Amino acid sequence: MSKVSYYTPEGLKKLRDELQQLKDVERVKASKAIAEARDKGDLSENAEYDAAKEAQGMLEMRISKLEETLSGARLMDDSQLDTSKVLVLSHVKIKNQANGMEMTYSLVADGEADLAAGKISVNSPIGKGLLGKRVGDIAEIQVPNGVIKFEILEISR
Repeated sequence: MSKVSYYTPEGLKKLRDELQQLKDVERVKASKAIAEARDKGDLSENAEYDAAKEAQGMLEMRISKLEETLSGARLMDDSQLDTSKVLVLSHVKIKNQANGMEMTYSLVADGEADLAAGKISVNSPIGKGLLGKRVGDIAEIQVPNGVIKFEILEISR
């Protein structure tokens, strides 16, 4: 059974587009590479053929993983989000208690995480630590360097 993950419309479209690209374009390229390598003679000593078959196996594994992810993907309507506590797709403004630095993050599914864009996975240590918290709460989050305390300043959609 596949794991349920929640996505924005953009994140879900990105996954579907990638799957379509792999199936329609990359699969054809892999088949051609195998056919070209096969035409070069003895398969028992054909490193190019082995490499092409290996690449095809990796491609099929990626396609299978994307199909599994999509089977458990659910579209989130952020207009229906409860902003009284931190949930998936919440925008959260937090303050590091140690250095006073303020940051704003969106909590997203693993496949949409992009720290440079301010999107962190709900399955990351910080994401897990923020889930369910309310404005004014202090989230104590275990990270590799110890425990970081974040104050929840604001929650929005």
